[in-house]
Amino acid sequence: MTYHGPGQLVGYPILDLKPERCDLHRYLRDLEEVLIAAMTQFGLRANRKPGLTGVWIAERKLAAIGVRVSSGWITSHGFALNVSTDLSFFDAIVPCGIREHGVGSIAQELGRVVAVEECVDVVTAHFARVFSRSVVGATL
Repeated sequence: MTYHGPGQLVGYPILDLKPERCDLHRYLRDLEEVLIAAMTQFGLRANRKPGLTGVWIAERKLAAIGVRVSSGWITSHGFALNVSTDLSFFDAIVPCGIREHGVGSIAQELGRVVAVEECVDVVTAHFARVFSRSVVGATL
């Protein structure tokens, strides 16, 4: 189970992965790369955690990733990045079924208020780079 709510940047890319990207694990790692690179622009050192999907800082998960890929290699679903999320909402669930690690947010890591809008252009630019796309427009 996961949570989507205020203070998160939720991205549900719809991409045709054919012909060169027909690899689900690569797609997941590419989404992680987008978000890890975006975190560097906020001065945060995010990373992957072996055996788990998502983006992490230490033992705290900043971004959950859950995707669907059709038999025609069209993606749906995506990621939820905790920007300034009220983390108490996670107390009522076991986020992504992971009991041994907590959740975090960009605001928590930086010790300041961070608006979701601050993250849109940064994540969009890294998404375009990783997936070799052009940015046409980004809106919330």
